[in-house]
Amino acid sequence: MIDAKSHWEKIYASKRQDEVSWYQPTPEVSLDFINELNISKDAAIIDVGGGDSYLADNLLATGFTNITVLDISEGAINKAKHRLGKEAEKIKWIVSDINELVSTKQFDCWHDRAAFHFLTTETQIEKYLSIAQNHISDNGRMIIGTFSASGPEKCSGLPIKQYSEQSLSTVLKTWFEKIKCITTDHITPFNTIQNFLFCSFRKINFQ
Repeated sequence: MIDAKSHWEKIYASKRQDEVSWYQPTPEVSLDFINELNISKDAAIIDVGGGDSYLADNLLATGFTNITVLDISEGAINKAKHRLGKEAEKIKWIVSDINELVSTKQFDCWHDRAAFHFLTTETQIEKYLSIAQNHISDNGRMIIGTFSASGPEKCSGLPIKQYSEQSLSTVLKTWFEKIKCITTDHITPFNTIQNFLFCSFRKINFQ
């Protein structure tokens, strides 16, 4: 069985930013989904599996002030910190597997374009969703970007789980209600196309 942390540390140690398939200097789809939530600039946002992605950079540039980036790879986070320089001090960084998250913080926006589709067993998925609903505020939103049914079957040498709008909504339906879904093509640095499904959800509050 592959040790996930070792796997990702090796990936980030051996490749430049523009040598990984998810490289995206301006994550337009993620930014559009976040902006459509109409949340305040001091709303708590977490980027799950954010690593050295540019979402945090772009959120800072547009005035958001309460940003957390979580990644299993310390190397990925160190790369992002180095790139951001002094600006990195404005972000809270967490090195952790999302399914081992220990935090009391509540988030108004939970964004994940990187981690969820690597969860391939029912147990992993249920644990993730339990952690998410415990850490999303009562009026919070979740944005999930996964490989679509037309997307790749592997990423960085690991198997992934593909989703359709219906299957993702079904998996999340216990705790989250769908707001919107789209499919979009991501062009990798190698000029290949990866089809993604992006969906936003609102947390269901049980009285």
